[in-house]
Amino acid sequence: MVERIAANANVNTIYVKTILKIIGIAYIAEFASHISKDAGQGTMAAKVELAGKILILAMAIPILTVLIETVINLVPKG
Repeated sequence: MVERIAANANVNTIYVKTILKIIGIAYIAEFASHISKDAGQGTMAAKVELAGKILILAMAIPILTVLIETVINLVPKG
């Protein structure tokens, strides 16, 4: 369903798939962090959160690049 909506909006499905993966990573990292905190492992929970943030940032770089290029192309030159 999401792919169909993206196709109707003329959005590249690669970006939609990447965003869905990022959302999945965020949920998994948060879940693992809460489990670690409940087990009394606060330090490990912080490391899991950091790893999740790094993975999300790494996956978001191509999307951010396209966004920045789009903004630059919208700005009038001269």
